[in-house]
Amino acid sequence: MFRDRVKNRTDVAASSSIGSQIPVTSHTFVESLYLVNFLSCYIGAVIPAKLLQSLQLKITLVIKNSVIVLFNKPFNVLCQFTDQEGRQVLKDFIDIPNVYAAGRLDRDSEGLLVLTDDGQLQKQIADPKYKMAKTYWVQLDGDITQSAINQLAKGVELKDGKTRPAQVKKIHAPVLWDRDPPVRFRKHIPTSWIALTIKEGKNRQVRRMTAAVGFPTLRLVRYQIGQWRLDDLQPGEYKVV
Repeated sequence: MFRDRVKNRTDVAASSSIGSQIPVTSHTFVESLYLVNFLSCYIGAVIPAKLLQSLQLKITLVIKNSVIVLFNKPFNVLCQFTDQEGRQVLKDFIDIPNVYAAGRLDRDSEGLLVLTDDGQLQKQIADPKYKMAKTYWVQLDGDITQSAINQLAKGVELKDGKTRPAQVKKIHAPVLWDRDPPVRFRKHIPTSWIALTIKEGKNRQVRRMTAAVGFPTLRLVRYQIGQWRLDDLQPGEYKVV
């Protein structure tokens, strides 16, 4: 075993609970929650449970020569490549063959969408059991209170069950592109922004969560999925990573 920084993208061991032994079938690196460097293992090696525990590692992804595309989905674009009703879809912006959206982003939401040709990676991004964190910037109708923020953080009761604990903080309005069409505001009613990080994926969850605590969502922009961020991508732009 050696600790050289990995320069090229290789495999990342499959998601697994800390404390179990994980077979490494290819040259592998494991990103640590607390370390800057990567651990690298020889082919066929096993990462011992004690090592995982001592370094408090979290193993997140399976990637093997995968195509990964980061796309800034504009408002009113569907997360699919075809539509019988003639609405805007992914193929209007992305010309890379054999990639598909990993998870969904509602038509009336904007921001980061990850596409890949790797079925296992798709599953690990989209399936809530892998608990991949997703961060949203949310513009709210009204000036959100600390009490409402605390409720969101602890979990709120929805019709399909209580949401898991979330990370929530009030933020200044982020510098974003103008939305088309513009967000509709109520006169004399202030708005506010929060950054909300969740690890599940109920249908229209963020909108239902903020409505449940009395602050409906006006605009929803996904900024981050796992290690991938929107950064300077403009609406309709994509990049391969």
